[in-house]
Amino acid sequence: MVNVTIDGIKVSVPNGSTILQAAKEVGIRIPTLCYHPDQAVKANCRVCVCEVEGNRLLQAACSQPVSDGMVIKTRSPKVIEARQTILELILANHPQDCLNCIRNGNCELQELAREYCIRENPFELKTRGLEKDYSTPSLFRDPNKCILCRRCIETCTTVQGVNALGLEYRGHNAMVVPTMGQNLIDSPCVMCGQCIHACPVGAIGEVEEIDKLLAAIADPDKIVVTQMAPAVRVAIGEEVGMKTGEMPMDKLVAALRQVGFDYVLHTNFTADLTILEEGNELLQRLTTGGTLPMFTSCSPGWINFCETYYPDLLDNLSTCKSPQQMFGSLVKTYWAEKMNVSPDKIYSVSIMPCTAKKFESARPEMNSSGYRDVDLVLTTRELGRILRLSGIDFGKLEPSSFDSWMGAYTGAAVIFGASGGVMEAALRTVYEVVTKEELKDVNFTICRGLTGIKEAEVNLNGTVVKVAIANGLSNARKLMDQIRAGESPYHFIEIMACPGGCIGGGGQPITKCNAKREERITGIYVEDENCALRKSHDNPEVKAIYDEFLHEPLGHKSHELLHTHYHAKNKKVL
Repeated sequence: MVNVTIDGIKVSVPNGSTILQAAKEVGIRIPTLCYHPDQAVKANCRVCVCEVEGNRLLQAACSQPVSDGMVIKTRSPKVIEARQTILELILANHPQDCLNCIRNGNCELQELAREYCIRENPFELKTRGLEKDYSTPSLFRDPNKCILCRRCIETCTTVQGVNALGLEYRGHNAMVVPTMGQNLIDSPCVMCGQCIHACPVGAIGEVEEIDKLLAAIADPDKIVVTQMAPAVRVAIGEEVGMKTGEMPMDKLVAALRQVGFDYVLHTNFTADLTILEEGNELLQRLTTGGTLPMFTSCSPGWINFCETYYPDLLDNLSTCKSPQQMFGSLVKTYWAEKMNVSPDKIYSVSIMPCTAKKFESARPEMNSSGYRDVDLVLTTRELGRILRLSGIDFGKLEPSSFDSWMGAYTGAAVIFGASGGVMEAALRTVYEVVTKEELKDVNFTICRGLTGIKEAEVNLNGTVVKVAIANGLSNARKLMDQIRAGESPYHFIEIMACPGGCIGGGGQPITKCNAKREERITGIYVEDENCALRKSHDNPEVKAIYDEFLHEPLGHKSHELLHTHYHAKNKKVL
């Protein structure tokens, strides 16, 4: 331990602590921009500078380790003036269009400018005048707003292992750019959107499509049907002033009806259906010598990653569409028949925690119903904007239930939203299908948590099935390399593109640290525990769709509507 004094307060902290960490111990907040609690220290923005007695120059609090007897000032006139000047210099190269920015009201630079009373800037405004990049259906880039914190680069390279972003040029000309091309679409970008969470400003964001929803709702010839992913419910409260997981499901359904949706259904229905199809596909591969290990296929960012970096392993992917796309296919066939409506009038909208879902819905093979399976994908953040735009008072909403047919779900579907949830849901069903015995405890807790790679074994009537779970794409890369080397012991692997799974998706409310992901995961498992049914094969509406329409898992109609194939992207990669 070392003893230091910060703004007159004495504190003992572990040797090796930084000034930033020491200040936090005594409740002193030091401003930061390039610093991120889950990333390596960069110390390039200098907004966190402090005065250290005996040092002529100001020191960066995020990188400067404390020493015994150090005396630190974080609020002196010299420090305040330096921080203001640094912010003014950053703003002099930053577009002053806060009111039009997607991060207005949730921007770290804007927040600091307000805190440090930046009213007039003595420096001339001179932005780079670069074009915005709208080349992908999921993400856009505005390089003029980039403050060179490089948090997006670390996320893309170290956390995700995608290498779609890099630094080009030096000094004043330095820029964060897509690798292998001028635009994101030319890079290996998988559109997971984790860079959005890393960016402190509005230099990157989701492609916003709220106007398309409003036009569809206003069209009397359209029947607007929505599905909602399980991770949305635990996070949407953060967008409307509630705590994580606090939004009641029946109030959220009521809000969606007020927005103007004609029917409110749930992606959880097809999450349960996915388990029946995917579980039976795994058993078929195990018994017939099919390609193993089998990978889950519900994460479109992961699918993009596999197509880009591991096209030789595409046969290992489950052929199941994601729950979103299964829903889209069925709503324009099965549901249309049940409701006696023409599928060409149905406008299918999904509300997702994921930016890559926008890309997935636009894939040319996603039209097995004869129509585009999903017409529009909105992120959780977009839903938050729509709810605020609609002026809904949640305190006065009368609770409402999901519509019948494709609205029922089990706890197994709920946990799809967390890393390890798909695997746990699959094991709950596969175990009972194979052993014909009821699980006494449906909680496969070994599948849970934010560990990079999790492993488990399950004994299915003498056959030991080895499974693995990769949390995020950099961990997926480790498992994929192991398979390429012929060293993989696994039969079944769950891979989610985003750290924490869908709860940490690129379209969720801005997540500044893993602690928020853990809060959302807790909400997911609480909801699972509260469900009356917790195994996918017990879902009564899933049973009904097989009886009335699909007939059997992996049957002809299932393959036609619920399964697909993928292609190598043939992109240059690092």
